[in-house]
Amino acid sequence: MPGTRFRSRLTRSLITGTAVTALAAGLAACGSNSGSSTSSAGNAPATGTVTVGALSNGAAQQTDLKVSEVASINAELPASVAKSGELVIGVGALPAGFPPLAYIGSDQKTLTGAEPDFGRLVAAVLGLKPVVTNSTWENLFVGIDSGKTDVGFSNITDTEERKKKYEFASYRQDNLAFAVPKSSTWNFNGDYENLAGKTVAVSAGTNQEKILLEWQTKLKAEGKKLTVKYYPDNNGVYLALSSGKIDAYFGPNPGIAYHVTQDAKTTNPTRNAGKFSGAGASLQGLIAATSKKGSGLAKPVADAINYLIKNGQYAKWLAAWNLSNEAVSTSQVNPPGLPITNS
Repeated sequence: MPGTRFRSRLTRSLITGTAVTALAAGLAACGSNSGSSTSSAGNAPATGTVTVGALSNGAAQQTDLKVSEVASINAELPASVAKSGELVIGVGALPAGFPPLAYIGSDQKTLTGAEPDFGRLVAAVLGLKPVVTNSTWENLFVGIDSGKTDVGFSNITDTEERKKKYEFASYRQDNLAFAVPKSSTWNFNGDYENLAGKTVAVSAGTNQEKILLEWQTKLKAEGKKLTVKYYPDNNGVYLALSSGKIDAYFGPNPGIAYHVTQDAKTTNPTRNAGKFSGAGASLQGLIAATSKKGSGLAKPVADAINYLIKNGQYAKWLAAWNLSNEAVSTSQVNPPGLPITNS
């Protein structure tokens, strides 16, 4: 996969950690094509209204958002894109999807999720018809490289390594988070010292494991203990959490947000006990719309995002998907990304 080794593993963790059997079955119905056009909830020409959270299987609050084309931003588009009248949006959610960001919806055939929803909102501001394509993670980048895909909205982290080939317009924080039982009074509060004496589960080979083990080493040097546990899948993690075998689970913030919505009405509800940047303490990681370097798309896409931020649709989109804790105040073109030395 393009980008850093640990970031790729983080993405895989989000995919495997939140997929459920029904969604996987729905994805299987789409076939094995690794770069196919996909029906997307609300995937229609801009009409002034974009519906977000459709067919979400309870992961989102379906919301209709009024969005109009902004002629001054449309005028910034590269001539080829403007002439086509379409924005080809790439999502790398095959084969299993990664709720709540991109996955097959409750009708078992339609791509839904926060990422394709946001791509459609941006397309509406640009005055373009959104054409959402779903592929494997690897083929998402192949599509961008070849020019078949205009822009990727697929939980892509802004990294300095990726800037060699791509340009970015940031739109969401790249965060990790702690899941705890809803009854727990413990909170992370951004300080690893609060993990002293705790038992925390994490997925092996991920960015979050790397960070957690660094904290474990620091606490050990202070004479304090942090116990790290591993489970084969998220079912095991949440069973351990509900039975008190672990105090918390450290994983991707969107996956935890999804799980909180799914177990809210069960006998073992969970909550988010605090977030941490996926890039570490010294840099806030950012998720960004990704286009081919030199394509000229990053600036109009960033301006469209800033229009959505200014006019309130951005906040409503995040709230619909329970991701308000990943909001950014502004979209930036090629902001500082995860350093190459953190690969």
